[in-house]
Amino acid sequence: MTAQPSPTPAITDDALSLSRIVIPLLRGVIYQADNPNGWTLLRRHQSRVRDHMAVMGLELVIDEAEGYAHLRQLDLDDVDIPRLVPRHRLSFRVSLLLALLRKRLAEFDASSSDPRLVLTREQIAELLRVHLPQGTNEVRLTAEVDSLIGKVEALGFLRRIIGQEHTYEVRRILKAYVDAQWLAELDERLREYLATLEPDDAAAGATTSPGAPDREDRTDG
Repeated sequence: MTAQPSPTPAITDDALSLSRIVIPLLRGVIYQADNPNGWTLLRRHQSRVRDHMAVMGLELVIDEAEGYAHLRQLDLDDVDIPRLVPRHRLSFRVSLLLALLRKRLAEFDASSSDPRLVLTREQIAELLRVHLPQGTNEVRLTAEVDSLIGKVEALGFLRRIIGQEHTYEVRRILKAYVDAQWLAELDERLREYLATLEPDDAAAGATTSPGAPDREDRTDG
């Protein structure tokens, strides 16, 4: 006899509603402005979502003021649970750009009621330029800025504006990953970074080579 295929299990409307929240969360950040229907569902079912995520060792974080929600890996020292949220190792230069963007976002919020901070590549380059030795080669700076922007965009902290060349929105989830302490330590970290430059490079304003001893930070994202 030929084995009969197992019947497809029916999914209830209630389970479907939960799936419409859980799946986007597992993929990344839910923004109220980008996904208003998902945001409404999340707020309605947040208790169930928290319980569901806790089974997988994840914590649901909702920032009502900033309008985003994301998952954070629970730190359970006494329990061995495989990680679902990847941990990224970041070079110091990527961390520096994240901190500069976070600082710029704080300044923007203090002076504007607009919820979206939009920066051009030139503006991002200027943020970095003032923190590099004088005389940094412009061609090398532009190439490095493009590389750093690509990495930060891949991490989900920048979003390219469609129809506007080299223009990016700073995503507010950045506030959850670069805290006040990191910003307070920025100047000291920058001095440590500049100290890794060879004297000739510092005088010429060259950036470190890929093999230079960059600081490394970690972030869940």
